[in-house]
Amino acid sequence: MSSPRADREADRTDEITAEQQYVSMLYAKLDELRRDTTKRLTETLRQTGGTPQARTERDISTTMYTDKLTQLSAVEHGLCFGRLDLDSGEVFHVGRLGLFDEEDEYEPLLIDWRAPAARPFYLATAAARDGVRRRRHLRTRWREVVDFEDEVLDLDAAEQGSDLGLAGEATLLAALDARRTGQMGDIVATIQAEQDQIIRAGMNGVLVVQGGPGTGKTAVALHRAAYLLYTFREQLTKRGVLVVGPNSTFLRYIGQVLPSLGETGVLLSTVGGLFPGITATAAEPARAAEIKGWASMVDVLTAAVRDRQQAPKDHIEVQFDREPLRIQRRDVTHARTRARRSRKPHNLARRVFLQEMFSALTTQVADRLGRDLLDRRDLDEINVELRGDPAVVEALDGLWPELTPQEVLDDLLSSPERLTTAARKHLDPGEREELLREPGAEWTPADVPLLDELAELLGVDDAKEREERARQAREELAYAQGVLHIMEQDEEIADEERLRVSDVLDAELLAERHQTRSDLTAAERAAEDRTWTFGHVIVDEAQELSEMAWRVLMRRCPSRSMTLVGDIAQTGAPGGARSWHEVLGPYVADRWKLAELTVNYRTPAEIMTVAADVLDAMDTELEAPTSVRSSGHRPWLRHVAEERLATELPGVVADELHAVGDGRLAVLLPPERLAELGGKVAEEVPGTAVGTRPDGLESPAVLLTVEQAKGLEFDSVLVVDPAGVVEESERGLNDLYVALTRATQRLGVVHTGEVPDVLGALS
Repeated sequence: MSSPRADREADRTDEITAEQQYVSMLYAKLDELRRDTTKRLTETLRQTGGTPQARTERDISTTMYTDKLTQLSAVEHGLCFGRLDLDSGEVFHVGRLGLFDEEDEYEPLLIDWRAPAARPFYLATAAARDGVRRRRHLRTRWREVVDFEDEVLDLDAAEQGSDLGLAGEATLLAALDARRTGQMGDIVATIQAEQDQIIRAGMNGVLVVQGGPGTGKTAVALHRAAYLLYTFREQLTKRGVLVVGPNSTFLRYIGQVLPSLGETGVLLSTVGGLFPGITATAAEPARAAEIKGWASMVDVLTAAVRDRQQAPKDHIEVQFDREPLRIQRRDVTHARTRARRSRKPHNLARRVFLQEMFSALTTQVADRLGRDLLDRRDLDEINVELRGDPAVVEALDGLWPELTPQEVLDDLLSSPERLTTAARKHLDPGEREELLREPGAEWTPADVPLLDELAELLGVDDAKEREERARQAREELAYAQGVLHIMEQDEEIADEERLRVSDVLDAELLAERHQTRSDLTAAERAAEDRTWTFGHVIVDEAQELSEMAWRVLMRRCPSRSMTLVGDIAQTGAPGGARSWHEVLGPYVADRWKLAELTVNYRTPAEIMTVAADVLDAMDTELEAPTSVRSSGHRPWLRHVAEERLATELPGVVADELHAVGDGRLAVLLPPERLAELGGKVAEEVPGTAVGTRPDGLESPAVLLTVEQAKGLEFDSVLVVDPAGVVEESERGLNDLYVALTRATQRLGVVHTGEVPDVLGALS
């Protein structure tokens, strides 16, 4: 006779076997879709030559099948992760994408996690079951079902999870305790109710997501992007979604999340990456970056542009038609005034200036020749000759030159005279001195908002480009007409085929299709176009952005459909946000919504106890998020004499690497310490990376500044010289708070002098 325990185990084994059969069927369906898509892609790629129309259609099909194949490949791991048993007797499986049975009236085999029918999987509780009798969380390894967790949503059940209301608690904690890999994973199988409310919020307006460390802000933001693309596909496919992160390391860290959710058409960028053709990665002093972020820089740049609109002290004399010609100050001043009053950007207003100046010079030449003897045609000929005279054109170009943002900013920041002229009313001498640098210096991330602002002030006089495009269009049309004529005259083409070509395709349509870049996604087109406006913008670590950076993002999203994710308590940038009202007031007044995340999934309670003391010492009313778990590892404190830090730190790092096993370790230091200690540790501890090199986060250990570690998480963290972290930053306590909350398991602090009072909870 078997025991109750043996019976339960046998039942559990049977359940796993049944789920395995179903999951195997889903993977067979996935494989079938892959084979079919691969076949269609191969057939499309084999199509060579043909008409321009056929080539365009081939490009569209190639892009469609490639995207589909990428999506089908991305959902391989964790294809199905849940099941809903409803009161009605229906059973639904929930996964990363929707799968259907074409032979049975498209009966759903797997519900996409973003579909309305899947929402009870994340929101149903014992108090509000929403028709759900049982929720099952499946744990899989590759294609194998290894375990499951059931939640019976019955008010009479003795235990319904923790007092935090966690759904799938065992599955969630297993995911939280898993080792880090150097890349962020998705949370699609363990989304909690407060996160789901944010992910599925409407697209219109500005939504601010305030959450302390470890509350899943970044994961929520990325899953929200996937949800919006699923729900508002038609709108967002055309305009695209922009996700902005704090630095390139962060973007590499989160880079696989959206593909794993089946979305590849999102543009991931830093603010510094939003100016096409500019690579802005150079370093600069923090004070210079702070000043560049001030809103007063708009006035400085405006003055810098106006400074390039010159007038001579008296006159400029040039030779025209072997006679002296005077460009008088009064004429220049009049033309400049007319151009400025047009309120057009500098390069577009230049046309107004030149028109006025050539008119004045035409009058001067006509007076010299005898205006009474000249008719309108004579005056027009003089005007044309003036416009073609190199000496005259060069003189006028010097008074109102055509400019690029790059040359204006480079000239401004490398010339004490130009900077003083433009900024004397807005920056004091010390601040101007901070901005000066050598001509031709490499661009920094803080330069990009200034370049973008200058692009708005300057505008692009694309009259020549439009003329060139029109010329190319005429050539394309002539080519298309020739192609159709040849096809219609070709004796080898049957009459019915010749008729079909004429009916379906005319020369204008053929020419248009030949020119269209149909193989680019909205994200790819947006990356090449500074003036592109997005359907939705998501900003992570939004509290760090400067006033000038906000101007860039608001230009990219005039609809103000935005999700801003951040934590005021973690603001480290000197020009960063002190309140959301301060940030958003100039753009949307009080027309924005606030959502808060209060549960800390990352940081264990032992570490959060230490970090909470730091938060209490800040000038903020924010409360520390509640940790859902303990790690069993008590944070530790170790003193090392200053003169021995360089020799002893490698040993401390090696010991912690051994303790963390196959996890990831971050060593966080003040910026000045990174250069001093990084090389020494990397030399003595194999597998250690220093700074934000591309593969750094995949290394067992990485040395970073606190700023570089923003938004990242590691199994273990060593904070070196906490007093230095506090002293070297204007918002040092904020930086220390960030440093302490990067760990998912272990925390150690190495100090060389006095320990900051806020770390009194450490032993």
